[in-house]
Amino acid sequence: MKEKLLSVFVDESGDFGEYNALSPNYYVAMVLHNQEIDISKNIEALERKIREWGYPKHTIHTGPLIRRESVYKNDLRENRKALFNALYHFTRMVDIKYICPFINQGECINQSKIAYTENLTKKIANQLRINYGYFSAFDKIIVYYDYGQIELAQLLVSVFNTMFANVEFRKIETNQYRLSQAADLICTVEAIAQKNILTKSEIEFFHSKNDFKKNIYKNIVKKKM
Repeated sequence: MKEKLLSVFVDESGDFGEYNALSPNYYVAMVLHNQEIDISKNIEALERKIREWGYPKHTIHTGPLIRRESVYKNDLRENRKALFNALYHFTRMVDIKYICPFINQGECINQSKIAYTENLTKKIANQLRINYGYFSAFDKIIVYYDYGQIELAQLLVSVFNTMFANVEFRKIETNQYRLSQAADLICTVEAIAQKNILTKSEIEFFHSKNDFKKNIYKNIVKKKM
């Protein structure tokens, strides 16, 4: 019998252990893909859209894209919005699920790093425990992460190996997998959804919090477990 595999693509939003009043929460998005489901046509459609807008073989970074930073600093809003929409529609249409545990770093500001790690560990473990039936239905869980924050990588290794019998971790580059970039988008979308006030660049992209929730977030959150 063919082995049933679950891919888990991880991305984070925020700096581990560092409090930023403008972005007080630390998010860990995990995109879940049952490898029995063929998503090659979704990926091909995304690649085609990216090429059409003049970004061949491009890795989409959602936060800098919205804020017009890094490689996007000289790009027109039309082009940046087109790239965002390409990844957004890919994420909306592809057959995946996700979880996105987070902690409020402001609540941890006076705690030690060990206590901070303990809080985040509990949040992640709780989400995995709630969905234990789904995860445990697979013969093997493969976790893909770029190890951008080694503290998070160590935490994930500990939690997954404690809860599940057959887990493999693979260090990746962000440009290797479009589902890794979908996790990046989910982190950004979840962070914006929790905000009371949007930034100037977010208003430029989404117009208002209500428009964002109606046009973007409601279609992404349908995939949340």
